[in-house]
Amino acid sequence: MIDVFVYVVVLNLAVQYLPTVISETFTLSLLTAALLKVTLELVLLLKGAVLARLRGATTRLAKTTSALMLWVVAAGSKFVVLWLIDIVFGGSVSLGGFVPVTLLVIALLVSRAAVRRLLYGTTAPD
Repeated sequence: MIDVFVYVVVLNLAVQYLPTVISETFTLSLLTAALLKVTLELVLLLKGAVLARLRGATTRLAKTTSALMLWVVAAGSKFVVLWLIDIVFGGSVSLGGFVPVTLLVIALLVSRAAVRRLLYGTTAPD
């Protein structure tokens, strides 16, 4: 739950300072934050699985394939976020394009880690 509140704060700061990031109401930004939380958690799980595969790879082909999969997950997740926001909220919420959403995701993850470290002394608890 704390993550959603952190995401709401970061998202609303982005809405205020980045003209391409739009959320028509606070309620929509709260719902957007919840959707981002679920989406980013799934992306982080997928990224963890791909990283485990990369670390366990023993052949050059397996390492190359895993590295390519990691790149696809990292870049593709931004497009998935944009697509989901468009499907769920239509024109009422816009996260800009690829670059603004990438910066937003980085800000969300860094902020989440900072708050977890502040509250728990670590970034691990969920």
